Amino acid sequence: MSENLQNKALFSQVVELLQNARQQVLRTVNSTMVYTYFEIGRMIVEEEQNGKDRAEYGKQLLKGLSEQLINEFGKGFSVDNLQNMRKLYLTYSISETVSSFSKEVNQKYETVSSIFKNESIKEMSKPTLNFILTWSHYIFLMSIEEVKERKFYEIEAIKYRWSLRELKRQYNSALYTRLALSRDTAGILKLSEKGQIIEKPKDIIKDPYILEFLGLPELHRYSESELEEEIINKLEHFLLELGHGFTFVARQNRITFDDKHFRIDLVFYNRILKCFVLIDLKIGELKHQDLGQMQMYVNYYDREMRLEDENKTIGIVLCQNKSDLVVEYTLPDNNEQIFASKYKTILPSREDLIQLISESK
Repeated sequence: MSENLQNKALFSQVVELLQNARQQVLRTVNSTMVYTYFEIGRMIVEEEQNGKDRAEYGKQLLKGLSEQLINEFGKGFSVDNLQNMRKLYLTYSISETVSSFSKEVNQKYETVSSIFKNESIKEMSKPTLNFILTWSHYIFLMSIEEVKERKFYEIEAIKYRWSLRELKRQYNSALYTRLALSRDTAGILKLSEKGQIIEKPKDIIKDPYILEFLGLPELHRYSESELEEEIINKLEHFLLELGHGFTFVARQNRITFDDKHFRIDLVFYNRILKCFVLIDLKIGELKHQDLGQMQMYVNYYDREMRLEDENKTIGIVLCQNKSDLVVEYTLPDNNEQIFASKYKTILPSREDLIQLISESK
């Protein structure tokens, strides 16, 4: 290896090390800051409990504390932000934490505790919550009132390092509701304890899929090829909407037999289920022939493309509209390979979206 190549290799290793170090420092700073706000919230709540008229006393307490802290430390301690700190403590009580998600809680607690000199803080019982996300993430999460839903989004944001923007997008597209409505009580509980767990083909299916990132107006006339082109142009967003474990394989994948050519719109591979996932795009109402065509594609992949250690191929037909009865009577009772889902090119209101999901189940 030449000296120049050796220098490049060394440079790359040093850059990677420094970048990892910066990310670790940032995570530690974020965690420490949120723990600090959690403690401030605890102090505020405990002080409020000592007041005779809690509502009025609490209001004056926050106003006075805000003025003093801003004078001492600058911005960041407005009354609104102090109220958020108070809410953080009240929201993330011991019974509502995701403590089992991390093994570093006690170590991080010691780091935070060492910052303070106040004896009352040292004497507090160790929290079991590991604050991994940013303060902005937690402000948004606290707006989610349903505990199981909030836990789900927190776990998913941690596991897949969602930005605040992505977290809001997933929430506004009702990801939890779309997944929960296809599960029983035990399955919903798992969502809140472990996030989305993929064990069988149905676990990766959503109905509807929300494709607002394509920028196609709902009533705009477009062809299937135009829809496909926009998906490819926004492939990173589409993969996020598909869910966990997907990798892109091909578009307009041609298969040939008996001198006839057929093209599958999109081919993906799911690393978790270890199987191919074929997607066909349909404009308008789903027809039984569309499901039959997908069955042919799936059969071809299973017999010609699938390796011995891979699982059976999954086929998804994405359509603008569908009849559940057409799907039910076209597919066999024990079907675990072919699925039909609607897609929306605009993001409906959460209420309209939840109603839409409920009607499709």
